[in-house]
Amino acid sequence: MKQVLRQIGGAILFYTCCPLPQSWPFTFDRIVRWAPGVGVLIGAYLAGMDYLLQLVQVPILSRSTMVVLLWVWVTGGLHLDGAMDTADGLAVEPQRRLAVMADSRTGAFGVMAAIAILLLKTLTLAEMSNYRPLILMAAAVWGRWAQVIAVARYPYLKTEGKGALHRTHFEYPWDLGPGLVVILGLGMGFYLWHPALLWKPVVFSLLSGMILSGSVAAWFAHQFQGMTGDVYGAIVEWTETLMLACFTVL
Repeated sequence: MKQVLRQIGGAILFYTCCPLPQSWPFTFDRIVRWAPGVGVLIGAYLAGMDYLLQLVQVPILSRSTMVVLLWVWVTGGLHLDGAMDTADGLAVEPQRRLAVMADSRTGAFGVMAAIAILLLKTLTLAEMSNYRPLILMAAAVWGRWAQVIAVARYPYLKTEGKGALHRTHFEYPWDLGPGLVVILGLGMGFYLWHPALLWKPVVFSLLSGMILSGSVAAWFAHQFQGMTGDVYGAIVEWTETLMLACFTVL
């Protein structure tokens, strides 16, 4: 149990900018298996802030914009930065991609990717006035589940870097378990909350999440023939964004 708590503490520190009590020990070994659980915490935080903004009657577009900005803040921009670097890498020939992504300077394609992600998240969220807590938590969880799939299925292209520790310490299939429990628990929790209304979005979330998380990870793996830390970040961001887009059909 102490090791589990250390891993959870490491996951919170790695994936968010939230501080931990000084008495809480942490480790970064095998933290990726707790990433979907961190997604629940992020989604719950965003849902709470969204509710407070609604109480003070902030219009839905402005509210959605603030929630998306808080989304970037609570993650420290970790995944968005990866999405930007990955977009710059995709803009050049395959043999130069890793070198371009390692450059600290952001190119035009990285800026365009960030604008596209932020705009899509804001506008799709603004389209939805119902089920917003479910939608925010589902998007955050599925984005991180896509990263777990990427770590489990595809090789890592570097010998060092922040993302390397995920692949190095991953234990298949055991490290898939916590994420699956989180996904099923989240769906069951929302269904029990209001079964007459929520079974359709819950089923839709499960189906679209399974398809998107696997597809986004597979697409990036095909483009790069493997993974880097930046690609992990891009997978999280684009899975979240596409999940929000899928929810607009409801």
